[in-house]
Order: sequence, then C-alpha cells, then structure tokens
Amino acid sequence: MRKSLAVVLAAGKGTRMKSELPKVLFPVLGRPMIHWVLDALQAGGVEQAVVVVGYRAEDVQAELATRTGLTFVEQKEQLGTGHAVKMAEPVLRGHDGPVLVVTGDSPLIQPATVRKLLEAFQRDRPACLMGTIHKPNPTGLGRIVRDAAGEFTAIVEEKDATDEQRQITEVNMSTYVFEGRDLVETLGQLTNENRQREYYITDSPGILKAAGKSVRAWPVLASCEALSINSVEELQVVEQEMRKLGYSQ
Repeated sequence: MRKSLAVVLAAGKGTRMKSELPKVLFPVLGRPMIHWVLDALQAGGVEQAVVVVGYRAEDVQAELATRTGLTFVEQKEQLGTGHAVKMAEPVLRGHDGPVLVVTGDSPLIQPATVRKLLEAFQRDRPACLMGTIHKPNPTGLGRIVRDAAGEFTAIVEEKDATDEQRQITEVNMSTYVFEGRDLVETLGQLTNENRQREYYITDSPGILKAAGKSVRAWPVLASCEALSINSVEELQVVEQEMRKLGYSQ
C-alpha cells in the first residue's frame, strides 16, 4: 500500500456561524470540529495531513499544535476550494500516492468510509475516486451525472442543472481521492470563469475525465456523512446525530 495523504480545507471564516471564531474551531460535543475530522482520517489509515489554514490561521495552528503528522499551508486569500488545494501543491508535488481531499467542517466523516475509499483507490488506481451519496432531498448540492453505461461524466451544480438533472439524487459531498500527480496536473488548469470568480476543486474530476483518465463516483458515504456545518442550526443537527451514534466528548 502506498502512503496516503489528506488535504483538509480549514481556511474559512464561517460567516453564517455569526461569530469571529474560525469555523473549524467551533466546538462540537465539546471539541473543535476539526479534531473529529482528523481523528477519522487517522483511524481510516491516513498517515499525513496537510491542513489549509486562512482566517485566523495562528489560532487554528495553535489548537492543533499537539497533533502529529500535520503540515500547515496558508491560503491568504479565500479564492475557492481549488485555490485552497493549490496552496498545498509544494507538498503534493513530493507525494507519490493517493491524496484524500476533505473539508474541515464535516465532523461526521467516518473512518470506515475513509478506509473503503483508500482500499478501492489502491486496488483500481483511478485518477480520481469520489465518495458520493444518494440524498432524498438534494437541493443545493452538485449532482453526479452518469452516462447510459453508468459511468461518471460530470458534477453539475444545481444552478447550472437542467430540470432533468435536478431530479438526480446522487450528490457530490466534497470527498475525493486523487492520484497525487493527476491532482497537481489539474490544479494548473483550474479557471475562475464563474459567477463567484473562484477556483473550484469540483472542476478537477471533469478535467481528468476530459483528458481520458479514469474518474469514478461511488455512493459509499453513510447517511450521517451528508451532514456538514455551515450554520449554528446545522451544528445543532450534527451534535444531535453524533449523540445518536454514540459519540462522546
């Protein structure tokens, strides 16, 4: 098994949280939420993680100072998820193996899912493997579009989706495993030609697909992994779910 590396996106302010605290430091069951993410990655077999910090970077680094196996890179301007991953490029260039890209605001990421994704990736060696989920109410999320043979063709954001595509229930949850070299190759091809003028990592699978490389979408995520935290209300929902699943402080 080649060594795996994770890139954890943790640079955001979290405006909807209505606080000056960096979003990933908001306590969930009494612990800053990013600890739950890093614990799950470690338990799932990830040896090293690159944490992309930005807003109040020094506070996030201070909170994580006692953890081992972490490297920090700074995203000084918040120019999108693709730009955030690009900040980790100096580390990625020296890595030969799978790179898991996840967000720091998803404390319900499951070690079992991380393990399944890495094992499938190591076995099949695609350029990209996305962990997806079928959601009864997919409103607001990017849809996974497949061809007649069931193969991945694109991630289509809801605002760009046709009426037919909006009926798709399989959605992107920002959980990816890339071949390190292929990921680096896509980072240089990302553009900000969109309404927000930002660079999105969601474009990387399509870039790889267009280059004729193998891209797979696998609805392997557990139902709880559809929950992330962007507001105080969502934080309460996540805490309730964690208690139900037996998490303890």
